[in-house]
Amino acid sequence: MRADSSTICVCRRGRWELGIAIGFLVPPVLVPNIKDRDKLAYHISIMFYIIGGVATLLFILVIIVFKEKPKHAPSRAQSLSYSLASPDASYLSSIVRLFKNLNFVLLVITYGLNAGAFYALSTLLNRMVILHYPGEEVNAGRIGLTIVIAGMLGAVISGIWLDRSKTYKETTLVVYIMTLVGMVVYTLTLNLGHLWVVFITAGTMGFFMTGYLPLGFEFAVELTYPESEGMSSGLLNVSAQVFGIIFTISQGQIIDNYGTMPGNIFLCVFLTLGAALTAFIRADLRRQKANKEIPENKIQEEEEEEGSNTSKVPTTVSEDHL
Repeated sequence: MRADSSTICVCRRGRWELGIAIGFLVPPVLVPNIKDRDKLAYHISIMFYIIGGVATLLFILVIIVFKEKPKHAPSRAQSLSYSLASPDASYLSSIVRLFKNLNFVLLVITYGLNAGAFYALSTLLNRMVILHYPGEEVNAGRIGLTIVIAGMLGAVISGIWLDRSKTYKETTLVVYIMTLVGMVVYTLTLNLGHLWVVFITAGTMGFFMTGYLPLGFEFAVELTYPESEGMSSGLLNVSAQVFGIIFTISQGQIIDNYGTMPGNIFLCVFLTLGAALTAFIRADLRRQKANKEIPENKIQEEEEEEGSNTSKVPTTVSEDHL
């Protein structure tokens, strides 16, 4: 039995989130908060050498191990997508078709708002924690680790739920709303003076906020089938990076001038906008429709009937089904 695409996507994003988790945990340990610039530069150089070595190893593994595509398509819809792909297809024409899809455009915006808020929060987390809890640089990294680990758990649970229910819009909307609720609770509890409370509220927020990211990719594939998954995923990433840059700069300025609570309220406002726009996305699940067009049991029955008919060639039937 082949793995469902929702599970595959969750695994891919899980590896990406694991890298972010390591990024939260390791740098505060390798680069301590010291005032001696020479020692600080030495620790930073050690960290960069380690990153360079790991990146080089991964580059070599990509060249040797990675393949262009799997030997067998993971689903009937993906197999049909391969057969419909034209070698003369234009990248620009595919982009134009995607932007004519209103549901996908809304998803690009809402995904960018959510992921951008996550990027801004991750970038400024150390600064926000230290403002309220001086000297807790290591714990700031651990809070970031908690956010990502909880998000990985949320992504796995969401992927399993999607495999069974196929409720893409409903799941995405619920997770988005819970992300907003988690962000509000985190904002209200950050300055209470209890670091263990921040761990709990940040982890709860991360469970939904980081867990939303693979949901967005899966929903995009459903809305844009049979367009290339790489195309839709690339546009989602572009949106996330653009909003991430805007949110990070804006929230950083707000924190410097007004404090952490107004900065987090700034993100809450845009998460509210994202949740509202998500409600307007129509669940046009094109990939699921393609999977259901020719049920497997119907194919087997037709092949048995055609096989018993000597006037028709069985191989022709197989080609027609394909």
